[in-house]
Amino acid sequence: MHVLKFGGASVKDAQGVKNLEKVLKITGTTETIVVVSAMGKTTNALEKVIDHYYHSKHKLQSSIQEIQKYHNAILLELFENETHVVFKTVSKLFQEVTTFFERNKSPDYNFVYDQTIGYGELVSTTIISYYLNHKGLKNNWLDAREVIKTNRNYRNAKIDWNSTQAKIKKAVNSKNCIVTQGFIASDANNFTTTLGREGSDYSAAIFAYCTNAKNVCVWKDVPGILNADPRYFDNATLLRSLSYEEAIELSYYGASVIHPKTLQPLQRKEIPLFVKSFLKPEQAGTQVGKGLQLTPNIPCYILRENQILISISSLDFSYIVEENISHIFNLLHSCRMKVHLTQNSAISFSVCAENNFDNLEALLLQLKAKYKVSVEEPVNIFTLRHHTPEAIKEIEKNKTVLMKQITPKTVQIVTQPPNP
Repeated sequence: MHVLKFGGASVKDAQGVKNLEKVLKITGTTETIVVVSAMGKTTNALEKVIDHYYHSKHKLQSSIQEIQKYHNAILLELFENETHVVFKTVSKLFQEVTTFFERNKSPDYNFVYDQTIGYGELVSTTIISYYLNHKGLKNNWLDAREVIKTNRNYRNAKIDWNSTQAKIKKAVNSKNCIVTQGFIASDANNFTTTLGREGSDYSAAIFAYCTNAKNVCVWKDVPGILNADPRYFDNATLLRSLSYEEAIELSYYGASVIHPKTLQPLQRKEIPLFVKSFLKPEQAGTQVGKGLQLTPNIPCYILRENQILISISSLDFSYIVEENISHIFNLLHSCRMKVHLTQNSAISFSVCAENNFDNLEALLLQLKAKYKVSVEEPVNIFTLRHHTPEAIKEIEKNKTVLMKQITPKTVQIVTQPPNP
């Protein structure tokens, strides 16, 4: 079994769907599972729909219709005949969204989110499955919610591996190509759940794990995994290979590679992962696997922007000891602050964190009751894996360095962002 995953950027329009067909002609479709995300920015558009449901109900129906209009335009490019059954099938899916909002009684935002957001994947895979069959690439459409089972932790559900493995083995029992959705699953009551950040990549890993797949290939709009994000760094270089452990380290520090939860099931069964360009499918891309060396062995650059540097010291010059650090971390946890870097001395403790849930004021209020506190925001964290003196100098050039931490394989540097 081979598992191929296509992200939203790869199928954002009719040309993208046609390109997916070309890729499948190159890779082959025998014993293949194709996992697909929502098209383009559909997930963002559905988040606006949910916002309208809660705050601007008069805009709700028009925002659903806008998404349907976008998909209908793609359909009209792919199918010559508007009477093709795919038009009615897609229309029915959008009607299900409208019906859900009309009948929903749950006040739980996370529940409402999950019942709505997955329609992006359901629509994209419906269109792609019909199109592939239309072009002679025989496939079966599979609703991932029927086979991937989770708990009820909506928006970040945890997999029930025993149930999921049994259902996938039963459903994936032919040599035909299967087209299914990333990101979505269902709970014991068959309500839709979602798998959190990088959920579609994770779905591909779940299918691979449960079918003992030969490999997984994630198709992106870049040549593979790069040693730096080309949006922020010049001369980004393709990494031809790296180990599972190295990929997890890079992801931990903020690189937009493959999320650790995707790598973990692959690592357990030693299933190789390939990351390739859907624009140049003949190129080798990047391989992630057991025991592979970082090739080429060069520094890897990672940038986290819009961080907060909090410096904490005792009011009476007493030591910052284990009890204080435990107290500080409990506060950080309760305020849901994502910590990326810490450093402490005898009488001070510094932490660089991300304020994703807008709880900074609440955190500072509690900290200032016991400590002297100063805040610097925004700041940037530069992380260098496999650093060299030259690479460090390049990062620090013309920057104000606020904090620095060096280990044999990794250096992290906190800097003030450049003036606009």
